Amino acid sequence: MFTDRGTVTPFAEGIWLASEPVRILGMRLTGTMTVLRLGDGSLLVYSPITMTPERRAAVQAIGPVAHLYSPNLYHHLRIGEWAAAFPSARLHAPAGLLGKRPDLRIDRVHTAAPEPAFRDIVDELHIDGFRLEESVLVYRPAQTLLVADLVHNVGRPQDSWSKFYARSMGFYDRVALSRMIRWTAFSHRAAARRSLDDLLALPFDRLIVGHGSPLTEGAKEAVAAAFTWLPTAHG
Repeated sequence: MFTDRGTVTPFAEGIWLASEPVRILGMRLTGTMTVLRLGDGSLLVYSPITMTPERRAAVQAIGPVAHLYSPNLYHHLRIGEWAAAFPSARLHAPAGLLGKRPDLRIDRVHTAAPEPAFRDIVDELHIDGFRLEESVLVYRPAQTLLVADLVHNVGRPQDSWSKFYARSMGFYDRVALSRMIRWTAFSHRAAARRSLDDLLALPFDRLIVGHGSPLTEGAKEAVAAAFTWLPTAHG
């Protein structure tokens, strides 16, 4: 599992990662933040984690922070810290966060008009029929897909509870999403399938997940395999 707990580390050209330990339903996992360099040299921070002085300084050393991105209704807990530190940055979030986080100044919801700064460098795709209201990004220069909870890649957790839960929920040692999410988080499976098909048509071979280790190759095949349970348009 990707467990770097330093400041910010390079992943691919134009991409940096930072992670921290998190507890979810008692599982010991990592939460990952991604930093992307946009065409004008400014930065987009996807799924921000805890801001530390070291992490803030490391990001600022890369470039100016112009965009903060909350990918779904759950990966928003630390974005307020970043918004306070970078008040000129545009905050992108799911529509459902408008009511959930009235303390945030949300500049744009995911399903609004496309963000001009993303043009030709970042593909943004909203996953329809997914109650988490998740939007994913594909960073074209490095052919990298960024997700929060659409899939996980937690590897082989070492503590007994995390290992038991990952095995029982079907995401032990493989790219997958929890059976619990499959059972409860999809309100319209046909719509989700259409979104997934649109996603698989985009150019990516790497994968960065919100929880677990990134993939440096074979990402499209891994994501497709993670959704064989979701009926196809003709299934």
